[in-house]
Amino acid sequence: MLAGLTNVTFEFGARAIIEDSTWHIQTGERIGLIGYNGTGKSTLLKLLVGEYQASAGTVERSRGTSIGYLHQDLLSFDTNSSILEVAMGAFERVLQLEKEIEVIGKELERTGDEKTLLEYTDRLHELETLDGYTIHHRTEEVLQGLGFANADLQRPYREFSGGWRMRVLLAKMILQQPDLLLLDEPTNHLDLPSIEWLEKYLVHYQGSVVIVSHDKYFLNRMVNRIVELYQQELHIYNGNYDFYEKEKAVRVDLQQKAFENQKDYIRQQERFIERFKAKASKAAQAQSIQKRLDKLDRIEEAEIERPNIRINFRVDKVPGKVLAELKHITKAFGENVIVENTNAEINRGDKIALIGANGKGKSTFLRIIAGAETFTGERKWGHNVEESFYAQHQLEALNVNHTILEEMKSCGSQMTDQELRNLLGCFLFGGDDIDKKIKVLSGGEKARVALAKTIISKANFLLLDEPTNHLDMHSVELLAESLMKYEGTYIFVSHDRYFISKAANKIWEIVDHQIKEFSGNYEEWVAWKERMAKQESKSSKGDDKAAPRQVEKQVAKPVESKQTAVPINKEAKKELQKQQKIFQQLEEKIAVLASQQVQLQASLQLPEVYADRNRFVRAETDLKTASQELTKLNKEYEVVFEKIMQLEAGGSQA
Repeated sequence: MLAGLTNVTFEFGARAIIEDSTWHIQTGERIGLIGYNGTGKSTLLKLLVGEYQASAGTVERSRGTSIGYLHQDLLSFDTNSSILEVAMGAFERVLQLEKEIEVIGKELERTGDEKTLLEYTDRLHELETLDGYTIHHRTEEVLQGLGFANADLQRPYREFSGGWRMRVLLAKMILQQPDLLLLDEPTNHLDLPSIEWLEKYLVHYQGSVVIVSHDKYFLNRMVNRIVELYQQELHIYNGNYDFYEKEKAVRVDLQQKAFENQKDYIRQQERFIERFKAKASKAAQAQSIQKRLDKLDRIEEAEIERPNIRINFRVDKVPGKVLAELKHITKAFGENVIVENTNAEINRGDKIALIGANGKGKSTFLRIIAGAETFTGERKWGHNVEESFYAQHQLEALNVNHTILEEMKSCGSQMTDQELRNLLGCFLFGGDDIDKKIKVLSGGEKARVALAKTIISKANFLLLDEPTNHLDMHSVELLAESLMKYEGTYIFVSHDRYFISKAANKIWEIVDHQIKEFSGNYEEWVAWKERMAKQESKSSKGDDKAAPRQVEKQVAKPVESKQTAVPINKEAKKELQKQQKIFQQLEEKIAVLASQQVQLQASLQLPEVYADRNRFVRAETDLKTASQELTKLNKEYEVVFEKIMQLEAGGSQA
């Protein structure tokens, strides 16, 4: 065990965070620590590192265990040093050795003393043992993975905003490679490519990791255990977030049935006591039953703290088929070109995610669509379009003298007070919160009010810039579900992959200053990108150079030009459709098997599996079978892919 809690109780004043809870962190575990906002997840991490002291019980840390703790308070750190120097602070001993070697080297040149030569050799050996010659390369690699350009590495740390500073400190922490890494919302300040890089890095991390995160997608791919802080207790689930959701539903159902059974039992016993306590022949028995009831360990009702409230949209007008046309759009800030002579079209029913790395201009392009940003080119609005734009600057439009409820009423949505209260509950405003004045709210709270106003605006076209930034996991789920039922059209910018996967039926990406459209959901887009990377890798080795271009034509459907397909004969067309159907079926099978393979690999790392020889051998055999089947399917996949390419090529030559 690296660290943990044994029968720990911790209170803030009269409020209990946890009561008599036990949780031990083992070597090699990747744990997701979850719970509703305000339940005390960050407090638990502070207990583990010793910043807070338990009211009762024991907080344990193994002797010699190193702990890295990433949290928001680190942003108070400031320095004129470059970000490369700050991150390289992870290698404190190596940097000290480099200085010592330089000093001893000069002394050796001057004296040629044998004792000095021995010291010099010892330092060089220690430097080599610590892999000290690679620290510059390793640091640059991690910083670049987290989104920094080469040109940024020598810039002073204090020139960067809070989000970028947090990335530098995250880089330093993972380079230190502590035995236990505690990460409090690590994806909050990361864009999609950086989140994906961090995932890949942490999957192979040698130490244990505890992650507090609202990013369900990240937790699903990262963790092999979930610890939930719920009703002042810690509930442990051996699996990822999806496993937790299923198991929790079963656990809640069992608890509720046990509660109801016990309630029926208590009611029966109380009726017996009431009926016979005054009867001499039964009085002793009634007293005995009463004593048993007094000692009974009462089961709590399995009430869900956060109800599933539906967010209902109301759309007044139906727009035309095309909501917005963008032709030859160009936008640049000085030498920083965002888009150049690009075209795009938004049609009725489109649910578009505009994604990509930070600095690519996603929010700028959203403002261009909304008409809130200057540009060159043509933006043509469709018939009957009523838009509603949510972005950080919308906070300025809130009336600071209104209460939250009054501000919501001012939208003219014709919703009742109770409907508005229910809606605000989804945006984390409960009880008396709705009577707070806008002027006393934090930035995050104002953002949630502005988003709620956008949602009830009756618009048929929504433009949403990072709508999930200040929501918890449950609220993100509710918003995603509601948007998919929304009868209107929307485009949004987000780094939350779960939200993107649930809320988008099209993906837009800014590539080489152009808008590239993919007609499909996020999972399909990721699979397509992986196929493209694979085909490009083959092309670089001289294999089938036309393949990547052909696949892009087939799947990605760029919006720049709408080409008329060349007709092919009926038999060839029928065969092409058949092969495409087989291709789709193979993709689905491969996706299922790949998921199984990941789960089996994760299961082999579980203590209860590798401690049980039979279970370990069984899991290992299952993994081998899945891997063999996956290899076989991939070969079939490539054969069908080649057939499709040949049939399409034959059609284009007809």
